[in-house]
Amino acid sequence: MQQFLTDHGIGTSLVLGLVGLGVAGLLIRTVLASSAGNERMAEIAAAVQEGAKAYLHRQLVTVLIIAAVIFAAIFKLRGWETAMGFVLGAVCSLAAGYIGMMVAVRANVRTAQAASVSPHSALKVAFNGGAVTGLLVVALGLLSVGAFYLMIREFSGNTKVAIDSLVGLALGSSLISVFARLGGGIYTKAADVGADLVGKIEQNLQEDDPRNPATIADNVGDNVGDCAGMAADVFETYAVSLIGAVLVGYLTALNQSMAAVIYPFVICGVSIIGAILGIGFVNVAPISPTKALIGGVVVSGLVSAALLWPVTGMFFPQALEFSGKPVDARSLYICVAIGIALTFAAVGITNHFTSTAHGPVRRLAKACETGHATNIIAGISTGHHATVLPVLCIVGSIWWCHQEAGLYGIAIAVVSMLSLSGIIISLDAFGPITDNAGGIAVMSGLDPDVRKVTDELDAVGNTMKAVTKGYAIASAGLAAMVLFGSYVEELKAILNEDFRFDLMDPRVIIGLFIGGLLPFSFTAYAMDAVGNAAGAVVKEVRRQIAARPGILNGTEVPEYKTCVDIVTKAALRQMILPALLPLIFVIVVAKIPQLGPVALGGVLVGTIVTGLFLGIAMTSSGGAWDNAKKYVEDGNHGGKGSPAHAAAVTGDTVGDPYKDTAGPAVNPMIKVVNILAILIIPILFR
Repeated sequence: MQQFLTDHGIGTSLVLGLVGLGVAGLLIRTVLASSAGNERMAEIAAAVQEGAKAYLHRQLVTVLIIAAVIFAAIFKLRGWETAMGFVLGAVCSLAAGYIGMMVAVRANVRTAQAASVSPHSALKVAFNGGAVTGLLVVALGLLSVGAFYLMIREFSGNTKVAIDSLVGLALGSSLISVFARLGGGIYTKAADVGADLVGKIEQNLQEDDPRNPATIADNVGDNVGDCAGMAADVFETYAVSLIGAVLVGYLTALNQSMAAVIYPFVICGVSIIGAILGIGFVNVAPISPTKALIGGVVVSGLVSAALLWPVTGMFFPQALEFSGKPVDARSLYICVAIGIALTFAAVGITNHFTSTAHGPVRRLAKACETGHATNIIAGISTGHHATVLPVLCIVGSIWWCHQEAGLYGIAIAVVSMLSLSGIIISLDAFGPITDNAGGIAVMSGLDPDVRKVTDELDAVGNTMKAVTKGYAIASAGLAAMVLFGSYVEELKAILNEDFRFDLMDPRVIIGLFIGGLLPFSFTAYAMDAVGNAAGAVVKEVRRQIAARPGILNGTEVPEYKTCVDIVTKAALRQMILPALLPLIFVIVVAKIPQLGPVALGGVLVGTIVTGLFLGIAMTSSGGAWDNAKKYVEDGNHGGKGSPAHAAAVTGDTVGDPYKDTAGPAVNPMIKVVNILAILIIPILFR
């Protein structure tokens, strides 16, 4: 059986990936078969679709210019195999985000219509629309990495060449992810902040009021930032984690055992079955939306864990040595279980800090009673508190997995954690679909009860978005540890020496400081971009309202396209510098002779540590601020129009770029730094 799995494990996994694509196709048909509502709803939905498609096309042109330069450099310095991997990773990352977003912008209007029938009908349409993105991420990730590896191995006849070429695929997916996260995040939060500051605070308009000139841009932004951006983000984390595990398995396993290389593919393939069953559970469970969605994650995790127990035993019937340490099937399965348990922990902890049902958000809402400043202070402290438990869980996971199976054990835990992306990303894409559904319900004049249903689902969706960001960042921290280990192992192989980092070496300390600086500089540029673009939106909305008073009494229609154009240009222009910062830092440090590979190793660790804390704190604060606003709007602490509500809106607008631009973009940025370092080892340090 072990020989069969070794010979056919990747092929079997690819078949399961195709099954995932097939189920995604069935879900697309199911969503599109639902009613799209009346003519007015279709008109608004079409405007959102048009804006989202136009932005992604313009973003693609911008990114292609930069990607072409990088492709040429990789082709010259690392060969055609790595360069083709770079192209494949970039294309699949774009495809996962683009297809998922195009389904989401069609699911939103159908969710609004379904909400007029029943809450559960709306839940099913919104979740199935999001599940398309979830399954696309895992299926395309597994298929791209597995098929490319097999193709290059067959063509070159060399396993090492095939594995090295996967580093290019990882860089391509990571680079696209940074641009998608930054560009989409700048777009969505500039529109959202601008719409809220003038619409809610200055003009006392409700959310998504059609009289607000920025409302279409806001709805478009939900899709390009939360759907396309998140899909590209987790696709790259999934692909990079799988590639990292394959690389570590090859570098550390005794005699470069193929079982260690193929096992990560099998974990990903088996977990697609768990994701499909988890999606089915959400569709049939007659329970509350929150319980149904969390239940889907639990079902997916437990099914995957149950299936992987016998598979692990068959793969490793005898202990295998990794870097001189004997590791058996039991130890590796413990690492699988730790990865799944860490997913549950990340979901539970983030839910606690960002859900309206728990203390942190309610305390934050209460702080709004005493003003804007106390709300901001409470929100920042909530984000800082939210770092403690996730980091302790990550630290504990690293220690335990290393005790069981060394660096390979940590890599397996990361793959196990990311293998649940199919169900986790379904939860994330659910959020913007329900948010847009509420906007369409208001703009098309549906019964207020419909908006009540979509608001309830949107509150759940806000928590789910925060949960998935916490999951993505926690997995990124664990994955970055594996990539750093791969960097060290690759250096040992290239330099033919026992390469170690000494904290008494000033080069290591210099690298740590430079690496620690990078996430702060990166997030500062991202926040600046949102603030500048949001300011331009505020001025434009004020200009339209002043120049055309009929907008507020409904006799004139706002110029929606002007705001859309403002945020589109701002996002495309201001995403470039922060997206290129990781490349600049790595190459400059590597090229300075006095620093070299030693300092670069310090850069990687410094980036991981500060990036992890910043990412968790920013996304948790932002999610808590958002739901604190919704808690006040539900009638607590004075409700809509009260001083507490004005303070809550301020907190939400500060939290928007925290949770949807700067914070989540740290995740792929960490991976770009590590992957690029691995990529340049044979170029600069041979």
